[in-house]
Amino acid sequence: MSFTAIDAWWWPYLFILIAGWLATNIWRYAGVLLGRKLDETSAAFMLVRSIATALVAAVIARLVIFPSGALADTALPLRLGAAIVGFAAFLLAGQKMAVGIGVGLAILVTGMLLGF
Repeated sequence: MSFTAIDAWWWPYLFILIAGWLATNIWRYAGVLLGRKLDETSAAFMLVRSIATALVAAVIARLVIFPSGALADTALPLRLGAAIVGFAAFLLAGQKMAVGIGVGLAILVTGMLLGF
């Protein structure tokens, strides 16, 4: 079965849904099975956690520095400022993710509405 096998409007969406589910869930199940007996303070666990954190940071940095879509129409200082203030709010609120995201988003939207 291939992407072009069925000529229906819904087929590409179903294909992407199934392929995305298979690609991610196999690794999730493998991680649960393999990491079940892994000590949280072990060097292997710390390495995996560090790599995962670095990947998330890299994706966020890419979105801020090289955005696409409507975000590309905003100025770099606005995007950087929203990220920095949002991170500061996250830390000041006791590492509550919703606070950091909300503050950063509020700054970004306000700046976009003001034309920055």
